[in-house]
Amino acid sequence: MKTWTKTININAPIENVWRLLDGSLADLQKIMPQVVENKPIKITEEVVGSVYRQKYKEGKRIEEYDVETIEYTNTPDKKILKVGFTLANMFEITAYYELNKINETETSFTYTVTNNPLKWFVKLFLLFASDKVVVEFLERVKKVSEAQYY
Repeated sequence: MKTWTKTININAPIENVWRLLDGSLADLQKIMPQVVENKPIKITEEVVGSVYRQKYKEGKRIEEYDVETIEYTNTPDKKILKVGFTLANMFEITAYYELNKINETETSFTYTVTNNPLKWFVKLFLLFASDKVVVEFLERVKKVSEAQYY
């Protein structure tokens, strides 16, 4: 299993950043343009345990998988969303988003992703995996959040 964690400070209120992670499909697509559908399958009152069927476009192919909410916290000063899904029956992936309010106009965003290969031959690919995708995602969230705020 491989884990990457990165943190970035964003010059936007915590609610503005949170909306991109926990909002509508249109909001989600601003930071994840490859997600073409995010349909609720099972919604729980406490959010944890909720499942969404997500469609993700990679080139000409569309992958479909169920994303389950594993952890959820939504307070004025701290917000956490952790989701998990299995991609192409080859990878078990979790994404952990943590937002902390620094002040009224600044937010600290920590993103942790884990990738657990389910097939022996896929483990080789992870040896060469870098944190590039994680860094690019953080920078995209920062750019979109700040552009919408200012």
